[in-house]
This record gives sequence, structure tokens and C-alpha cells, in this order.
Amino acid sequence: MSLTGFTAPWWFLLLIAVAAVAVGYVLAQRARRKRTMRFANLDLLERVAPKSQGWTRHLPAVLIVLSLLILTVALAGPTAEQKVPRNRATVMLVIDVSLSMEATDVAPTRLKAAQDAATQFAQNMTPGINLGLISFAGTATVLVNPTTDRNGVIKAIENLKLAQSTATGEGIFAALQSVESFSSVVGGADGPPPARIVLMSDGKQTVPEDLYAARGGYTAAQAAKQAGVPISSISFGTTHGSVDIEGKAQPVSVDDESLREIARLSGGDFYKAASAEELKKVYGDLGEQIGYEIKDADASKPWVVVGTLILMIGAAASLFLGQRLP
Repeated sequence: MSLTGFTAPWWFLLLIAVAAVAVGYVLAQRARRKRTMRFANLDLLERVAPKSQGWTRHLPAVLIVLSLLILTVALAGPTAEQKVPRNRATVMLVIDVSLSMEATDVAPTRLKAAQDAATQFAQNMTPGINLGLISFAGTATVLVNPTTDRNGVIKAIENLKLAQSTATGEGIFAALQSVESFSSVVGGADGPPPARIVLMSDGKQTVPEDLYAARGGYTAAQAAKQAGVPISSISFGTTHGSVDIEGKAQPVSVDDESLREIARLSGGDFYKAASAEELKKVYGDLGEQIGYEIKDADASKPWVVVGTLILMIGAAASLFLGQRLP
């Protein structure tokens, strides 16, 4: 029962009338007592009059005044912060499918764990979110353009294939282009829907090696900042991961530093996940953060319910104690 953020506070002027009712009741009781004392024989009255009910005779009036106070608060339109699903937003899920994702430091493999977590993310995303999917290795591929159809995204996640190299910047640029194309189609009087990129990678960019190159990850992150599309980057994997290349174990340590910087440059957030469960938790937190927003919503119903119940109790008490309504 919130007492903040009233949408129609002028209804509180009714409290003057409620106060007048309370004062009028008190004055009426005093006047009644005076009349009784003026014309009654006190000795006779004490012998024949029924025993006074004491304070209980005022209970109905107190309950009714209290109900009027509560109903007045309800009329003033109290609001409360509530979590509500977003009705419009664009999210591009960008997943690294480089060969390092074959590492088994996260069981059964990094890629399989990523697919499971991304699938759960897509399934739990609120209906109003347009979700797209991009995979990247040496190049980036738009697998699914932003859509509210989750089945296509889930199927594409299940069919992710590994490839050579890691072109993080290409993945981000592809996501920005997809967001721009989608926004130009759906943008209405309110402008394009807010957008975000969720980037999941396990390794350092290799194409190009310079992150500040024209198509590098840091350059792409700066472009995302200019476009108003923050990047939530997820560093997935451990420092002891390795893959077999031509019979030799090649270390594929996760690169937290570059992914953290990409998030910072874009105005987004950085997340670290070193296990399948941690990755699912990160995706779950992102789903809550992206799919819902906190808004001031109407909170008058509890006040109406409580006020009505107290009014009914007051009326019942009046009938029970005084055999009449006040």
C-alpha cells in the first residue's frame, strides 16, 4: 500500500469533509448528552436505563471515518514502482563460434554450454522484445534478424558451427547494421525502440589483431556508443582451457580485459562466466534487466479493497450494536 507518487492529489481535499464528519459526530454526541442530562431525573435514569455500552458504541463511527480516509487515499491515485515487461526493444545476441569454443574446460564444451544458456535466454525473453542472432568467427553472419518469433532464434542457436579466427569487431558491426535496418522499419512517432547488443566471447580478437583498427572490437564499441546501443559483454571460459590442433594442445585462455573494455567503451556492462551455471545466471540476469523495466504503476486497488472492507465492517457493527445504520 504505497503512499508516494499520487496521480490526483487534489482528491485529498476530501479530507476536509471527512474531518467535518468526525467533528460533527463528536459535537452531536456532546449535544445529545447535554439534552439527556437537562431533562432527565438522574436518580430514576440510573435505575431504569440500560447499562452504557461505553466506547464500543463509537466503534461503527470510527470504522466508517477510517474507511473514508482510506478511500480518499485511493481516489488520490497512489503509485508504486513495479516491474513490467517492456513492450518494445531490440536485442542482438552475438555469439563467438571460433575454434576455441571447442575447449572442454566448461563441460561438455564451451560451445554446447553457450548454446544451452543462449537457448534458455531466448525462451525466457519477454514477448515484446525483438531478438536477433549473429555468429562470428573470422567473419560475422546474421543468422536471424530481430523478431519476436523465438523458434527461429532457438533453432539457429542449436545449429551454430565452429570456424577459424575471431573477428569480434565484425560481430559488433553486423549487429549495429541489423539494429539500424530494423529500427528504420519499425520506428514510429516514438522513434526507434531501444536496442542492446549481448556479446558472448571466450577469446581474444585475432582478425584484425589491433583492436583499434577500422574493423576492430574497440572501434566497433565506440561506434555502438555513438549509436546509443550499449554492449553487454560476457567473458566465457577459464584461464586453463585448451583445444587440440593437429594433435597438439593449444591454450585458449579467456580474454577478460578486451571484453571488459568493449563494454566500457560502449556504455554497457561486463560479465564474467567461468562455468555453464554461471553463464546461465548471467543470461538470466540480462533477461531480467533487458526484458523488464521499473515503472510507476497504479497502486490504488489495495486501498480500495481495505477501505471497502472497513466500511462494511463499520456498517455491520452499527447494526449489531445499535440495531441501525449510523
